[in-house]
Amino acid sequence: MKEQFIKFKNINVSFTDTGKGKAVVFLHGFLEAKEVWENFAKRLSKTQRVITIDLLGHGKTDCLSYVHTMEEMAEAVLKVLHHLKLRKYFLIGHSLGGYVSLALAENYPDNIKGLCMFHSSSNADNKQKQKDRDRLIKVVKRNPKIFIDEAIPHLFNTNYQPYQEEIKKLKKIAEATSKQGIIAALEGMKIRLEREIIVKFSPYPVLYIIGEEDTILPCSDLIEQAKLPENGTYLLLKNVGHMGFIEAEQETYDAVKRFVTRN
Repeated sequence: MKEQFIKFKNINVSFTDTGKGKAVVFLHGFLEAKEVWENFAKRLSKTQRVITIDLLGHGKTDCLSYVHTMEEMAEAVLKVLHHLKLRKYFLIGHSLGGYVSLALAENYPDNIKGLCMFHSSSNADNKQKQKDRDRLIKVVKRNPKIFIDEAIPHLFNTNYQPYQEEIKKLKKIAEATSKQGIIAALEGMKIRLEREIIVKFSPYPVLYIIGEEDTILPCSDLIEQAKLPENGTYLLLKNVGHMGFIEAEQETYDAVKRFVTRN
């Protein structure tokens, strides 16, 4: 898939655009990049138009500031979608990508054909989570590699199945993320808004993909969120942590494809 760039507030934003059909926009999680969606994009682009985007400070997209709010990240995504002349699209957001999707959906609900919260939450950080992010920011300022080496393995349910190769690949992607990019994302997630109401009253279908063994976002909280919208559904993945597109690739790919095809 050919990488492309556009300018957003004088910085480069990287994206790919491949295939024909319904537009499906994939947004990656924290410490990730658009490459994490390669397997999904290659398969889904045979029947649909697939767009993958590097969020601010991640992958080949530059940093904009020292705090990347969810709203600013959503603006950058929207710039790409306007450039591609897309008016209607599905948003598939993993973790941070889900937070950004909600920020976009809040202001442009009529553009959304469907929203997939892929191991993601509509809740804001509570006080303890905010303190945890401040602690992590201090670690990153001292040594980002220590933070990455600790953080990446915990995204998986490694008790069930070893993912050494996948962890190594993700660490490589994370290590290419600048210190500023990591901190700006942590700062932005820390102050993100509560958006449960956006999910509850969504005029479009919402799919939650939930890992039963997710240590980042407890499955019980996400199941409750998934029940809020009238047209909401969820997929609960057994023995899966926070990385269902790797830990249960076929099952999650099938769920996303079904979601796009049926709506």
